[in-house]
Amino acid sequence: MKPSETIDYHIKVTWHAIANLYNMIACEYGLTQATGFVLLHIDNTQGSPATSIAPLMGMKATSLSRILKNMEVDGLIYRKSSANDKRLVMIHLTEEGLKKQKIAKGVVKEFNQHIEKNVDQTRLNHFYQIMESISALTEEYRNMKTISQ
Repeated sequence: MKPSETIDYHIKVTWHAIANLYNMIACEYGLTQATGFVLLHIDNTQGSPATSIAPLMGMKATSLSRILKNMEVDGLIYRKSSANDKRLVMIHLTEEGLKKQKIAKGVVKEFNQHIEKNVDQTRLNHFYQIMESISALTEEYRNMKTISQ
């Protein structure tokens, strides 16, 4: 079986093309694709628990920790312990972080509009359904592999 005959090949190649595009655009604003992605997952009014961001992005907490540290150094975020539970750390956007989040949202929106303008809605709906199926089947397969080990 050639790599181009596998499902994961097409998903990975496409994601890399999108990530490279986002990285190229993000560099123009002093960001990276990963930083922009994190910005999109932080609630801009109430903040977001640090523990909830990594799963939303499909990342390990350790990888996210490095990104958050850099974002803090760059003045995009700040951390604040919850008044109710000091163990819960909320990630909040600074004014600069809010500006960059707005830019990131605009870039993603513009790219999605470009896709929607050029791909028939029926085909897009099928794509979403297929991706949801692949995601569910991936989780099912992972559980099967975990049980068998």
